[in-house]
Amino acid sequence: MVQDAINSDDGTYDQIWVVFDLDHQAAKGAAQHEVFDNTIAKAQAAGIRVAYSVDAFELWFCLHYSFVNSRQERSYYYEQLSRHWAINYEREGKKAKFCLGIRELLEKDPVASEQEAIKRAKRLFEMHKSEPPHRQNPVTTVFQLVEELLQAKS
Repeated sequence: MVQDAINSDDGTYDQIWVVFDLDHQAAKGAAQHEVFDNTIAKAQAAGIRVAYSVDAFELWFCLHYSFVNSRQERSYYYEQLSRHWAINYEREGKKAKFCLGIRELLEKDPVASEQEAIKRAKRLFEMHKSEPPHRQNPVTTVFQLVEELLQAKS
C-alpha cells in the first residue's frame, strides 16, 4: 500500500495519505510489529502522510462517544459500535454500503462529537507518542487526517 502511494506521487497532490491499522496476530509475533513500524517510517520518509490505528480503526469511531484509554480487543469496539448504532457491527459494519454512510451517521448522532473525538485521539497520541507505533495501544492518528480535511473544507 505504501509503495503504491509512493509510486503514484507525481506531484499532482499537496498531500498523499495512507490509512491502516495494526491487526495483532499472536502467530506472527514481533515480525508484524517490525513491519508496521517500518511501513510508517518508510511512508513518512517519502513524504506520505500516515493515519494509523492500534489495534483497530474502529477506535476512531468509538472516540466520538467516549474516551478509551486502555487496551481493548476489537470485539470491544465492535460491541460499542453495535450498541451506539443499533446494528451488529461485526456483521454489518464492514459492508461497503454501511461504510459509505458512517460519516453521516456520526454527524446526525447527537451523542457523537467529531471535535471530542479529535481531542480524545490527540490525548491518546500524547500519552503514547514516545513509544514505537506498534506499542501505542490504544492510539489513532486519524485525527490528523480529519483535521487536514476540515481545514481544506473551510
